[in-house]
Amino acid sequence: MNKKNIIIFATLIAISNLSFAAAKKSGLMNEYKAINNINNKASLQRGAKYFVNYCSGCHSLKYMRMSTLAKDLDIEEKIFSKNLIFSSKKIGETMTIAMKEADAEKWFGAAPPDLSLIARSKGANYVFAKLNTYYEDDESLTGYNNLAYPNTSMPNILANLQGGQKLILDSHNKPVKFNKVSIGSYSEKEYLQLTNDITNFLVYVAEPAKLKRYSMGFWVLMFIFLFTVIAYYTKKEFWKDVH
Repeated sequence: MNKKNIIIFATLIAISNLSFAAAKKSGLMNEYKAINNINNKASLQRGAKYFVNYCSGCHSLKYMRMSTLAKDLDIEEKIFSKNLIFSSKKIGETMTIAMKEADAEKWFGAAPPDLSLIARSKGANYVFAKLNTYYEDDESLTGYNNLAYPNTSMPNILANLQGGQKLILDSHNKPVKFNKVSIGSYSEKEYLQLTNDITNFLVYVAEPAKLKRYSMGFWVLMFIFLFTVIAYYTKKEFWKDVH
């Protein structure tokens, strides 16, 4: 990456962070809190399915190897290959995309970012909020805008599931709520579950080692507890004759 691209990338990140910070001040953003539990394998499996079907056409996970994903999520490699790999890629490869960066820039104005670390860099609540705060905007090229990332060039790929909504502003032009204007194929509860599963999956992808740390943590705590009990009774036995 040359110096010019680094400057452009840094500028885009700064603008994105400022936009998100401004949106949070509205108060409406505070309603979107992700419920993360990477030990919930069913949620991670659903999140992987949704990500592959709706997001992986544009967004890569270049630091995630598919064989590692299958192992961590308790999915047999044959089942994973049949249901979650839609190209000639092998399961031992990373989750990159076929879209060329030059084509993406021509079609969207900018290459869609890799999402491997999005949950660490922006936070789970940001990911969850962005998936839930698309609203119809006639002035946008895609017909949609986003409260978490204003003026985003990314279309609302989940619009058919979520349904349409309009952003309502108060007298000071601050967003206060969303009004439903069309019904999606998912109920509000189902859609919130879907977006939380995707968020949970991206939290896992951002730091897969957490799964091992969490599983080891239980046994470490058990060892400390047992050692404490043994040490206590050893101390009692050793000092019982000492007056």
